[in-house]
Amino acid sequence: MSAILADPATYSSDFSSVGPTQEDFEVFRKGNFVGMDPPEHRELRTLVSQAFTPRVVNGLGPRIETVCGRLLDDVADRDRFDLVDSLAYPLPIIVIAELLGIPASDHTLFQEWAATLFGGDELGEAPGMDDLERALNAIAPTVREMNGYVLDHIRRCRERPGDDLTSKLLAAEVDGVRLQDQEIVGFVALLLVAGHITTTALLGNAVVTFDRHPGTLSALRADPDLLPDAVEEVLRWLPPFAELGRRTTRDVVIGEQEISAGSMVVAHLGAANRDPERFVAPDVFDPARRPNPHLTFGHGIHFCFGAPLARLEARIALRMLLERFCGLGVPAYTDVTFQNPAVIVGVRHLPVDVTRR
Repeated sequence: MSAILADPATYSSDFSSVGPTQEDFEVFRKGNFVGMDPPEHRELRTLVSQAFTPRVVNGLGPRIETVCGRLLDDVADRDRFDLVDSLAYPLPIIVIAELLGIPASDHTLFQEWAATLFGGDELGEAPGMDDLERALNAIAPTVREMNGYVLDHIRRCRERPGDDLTSKLLAAEVDGVRLQDQEIVGFVALLLVAGHITTTALLGNAVVTFDRHPGTLSALRADPDLLPDAVEEVLRWLPPFAELGRRTTRDVVIGEQEISAGSMVVAHLGAANRDPERFVAPDVFDPARRPNPHLTFGHGIHFCFGAPLARLEARIALRMLLERFCGLGVPAYTDVTFQNPAVIVGVRHLPVDVTRR
């Protein structure tokens, strides 16, 4: 699996020549380096990396704590609340919107976009090309609205640049080359929508997994230093995006299977994360597991750009949940609404019961 993800020359991420086309998605695609190969991928990622640095992410810690605290204050008088609606959705949206210089007050709009783009309502569990084309047409108006909103924001930042990430993207330059507005649209939209949904899924998956493994929450309360390892194990156990598609550029042999050039192959990260040759007792959830070389955030040139932010948000939010509540559990899984696993592994709604200290 790692070999496939580390070889973009043989296993391409660019499906623009084989998939159904849609004008609104072409605008988004210009800055979406997830679907690019070198050298375009390297050029765009290098420019974006000038603005979205590890220092920028690490500096968000205090703000994440403040936002998380305010969201938990909003449910301070409740013994039951929806963890997704109250925390897992708004926290990463607000943080990313503020980072980009976008009004956080519009976060309900971003949430609606994400619900449409990742809802998978038009797809079955094994979608074909006709299903994908129907889904693209169904969500095209949302993509068009999102593109227009982001482009307007970029133009405002160009007229009055500030200290936000969007303004820094406008100023980024490598060898005299700068990002075009359309490229920034794709990246900002990617970070705003896809960037937050990973944290949303991770937080929901963590609470569900801890609840289904009795003793985990009490162990984490007793030793909060275990949280980083526990987060990594949740990522291994329930990767939000369990499959990565690639297109072969030449004839290859995977295992004993001959695959012709131009074929689509799917790297199943969920299966790789349970590989007995890489993990001891792979079907056991071990919140103290070390080492934990899971592939949930990918591998190679397409390693998830937002992984450090998702990890930071999850660690802070889970720590604050443990500090606020001496009891946290899922009262009835019949009330839990799960996402379409063909799109994302996670929950849409997660009612929890809490007991305060």
